[in-house]
Amino acid sequence: MPLFREREIAARLVTRLDRIDYPRELLEICLVVEADDDVTRAALDAVDLSPHMRPIVVPEGTLKTKPRALNYALDFCRGTLIGIYDAEDAPAPDQITRIVERFHSRGPELACVQAVLDFYNSRSNWIARCFAVEYAAWFRVILPGVARLGLVTPLGGTSLFFRRTVLEELGGWDAHNVTEDADLGIRLARHGYRTEFIGSVTAEEANCRIWPWVKQRSRWLKGYMVTWLVHMRRPVRLFRQLGAWRFLGVQLLFLGTISQFLLAPLLWLFWLVPFGYAHPFAPALGPAELVPLVSVFLTSEAISLAVGLYAVRGPEHRHLAPWVLTMQFYFPLATLAAYRGLWELVTCPFYWDKTEHGLYDGAAEEAPAVSQSDDTGSPREDTAPADSARVVPVPSRAAL
Repeated sequence: MPLFREREIAARLVTRLDRIDYPRELLEICLVVEADDDVTRAALDAVDLSPHMRPIVVPEGTLKTKPRALNYALDFCRGTLIGIYDAEDAPAPDQITRIVERFHSRGPELACVQAVLDFYNSRSNWIARCFAVEYAAWFRVILPGVARLGLVTPLGGTSLFFRRTVLEELGGWDAHNVTEDADLGIRLARHGYRTEFIGSVTAEEANCRIWPWVKQRSRWLKGYMVTWLVHMRRPVRLFRQLGAWRFLGVQLLFLGTISQFLLAPLLWLFWLVPFGYAHPFAPALGPAELVPLVSVFLTSEAISLAVGLYAVRGPEHRHLAPWVLTMQFYFPLATLAAYRGLWELVTCPFYWDKTEHGLYDGAAEEAPAVSQSDDTGSPREDTAPADSARVVPVPSRAAL
């Protein structure tokens, strides 16, 4: 668990981790702190840590990122399964038990299991509500669908678990990538390993202040840009390793996400057409081209609305349904973040813009105590790729 400047949350974090229902003799919790982070180290010194918890101090270096800290701490971990949590996480108590059962039942080709992420402060304000809608759609609809289609899965940065042997084979995390999770998801697929999703829920704190939200999202989008550029250095090799279907999926998920936000201002102009105004590009396009484009734009907006409403249909998220209609005013913030991320890609590509935690996490004490619900009131069947039994040939390490 990498920590950085977590004065407000350290004590609550240890309390939440103590709720994990797993044999203590088989569980090791490593609290990873930077050598110069006196704030977090002092906060941990003031807490009575359980015997299975211990701090690991990362030496100072010119680079200070989460993946660098993870790489350093990996050498000190004793487990055969390695899990990642963030400082504000409140995982379901039975989550690790279910994760371990999944690994043992699927075989060695299963390298990673990702849990569902949710927010415990989704009622804080409008941004928190919209963020919760976005997360519900992403982790409960889109990512499980991507996995079932057999496409490359971009991982979340927390509540994901790996086989240690696979992490070591791949060389750990890319210390220079600010979305090390997305990069590792592609590398797992390139080496023929599988990622599966499980219905267990980890509650997080939604970043619900406008400028901190923009900074967090710009880091994520900058990481997507770096990830796409790195893996597309040799597109022919990537195509051969992934195959046509998954190669196309990488372009849609990464390049599509980046271009969606960068080109959004051009798309917003299509809203003029239904209200009787001419599109600025109408003279250049002509009716034959403009009408299909408007139709595609409106269809995509309708699909996005439908996915959002479907994702929040359950009792725990039903209060978010009216706010799905306001997502049109929420996503422009991501466009601002995309342009900020593009600027940082040029000026400071490895800079990690820290997200402050502990401001809205009082509701975490009411986080779900069980993880078997899919938010519809009925037991959730854990999601896995439809072709989960298929083993993809693993290229040699030298291939990358």
